Amino acid sequence: MSTQPQQPDPVPEGAMTEPEPEEEQGLPAPGVAEARGAGGEGPGPDAAGGPAIGEADERAAEQAAALAELEDRWRRALADLENLRKRHARELERERAAERARTAVALLPVVDNLELALSHAEADPGSIVEGVRAIRDQAVDSLARLGYEREAETGVPFDPARHEVVGVVEDAEAEPGTVVQVLRPGYGAPGRQLRPVAVAVAKRE
Repeated sequence: MSTQPQQPDPVPEGAMTEPEPEEEQGLPAPGVAEARGAGGEGPGPDAAGGPAIGEADERAAEQAAALAELEDRWRRALADLENLRKRHARELERERAAERARTAVALLPVVDNLELALSHAEADPGSIVEGVRAIRDQAVDSLARLGYEREAETGVPFDPARHEVVGVVEDAEAEPGTVVQVLRPGYGAPGRQLRPVAVAVAKRE
């Protein structure tokens, strides 16, 4: 009995042959390619939180830090603005108090002379008129030094910026619309008046 291996029968011409197993053709077994990844080199960079996710987290952290810095600057600016407003309010109140004091100081001599005139009224009643007139002139001068000169002219054309009409008088010798009588003097120039001049103006029939 012969022990030599039997040779396969020759394949008839034109007959189809069965494909060899994949392992014998040098191809990986099913499932191996999937485990190696699409490129056949193992899992991709994003398979388990690779570099792409780390870069995104770093950018988010940088943006959060920039936002916190901007918010801190904004709060500091608001605090500086509030401090400036309070300081301006304090300075404005000091200026108002100083201006009131300057005005009161200018009027003190008027008050002193009024008291002096009253103290001499019983001794010499005739001197009261002269004393009151002098005090009036002193008060007018004080107002002028403060920038409010007395306005009490007659014979000038009516000016709505300076005058307030409180009466109309028939006067054949005066031009219509001319100030013929001052009923109450005004103080200050147009645009910065304490009050306008109260006048009566002329008219013709």
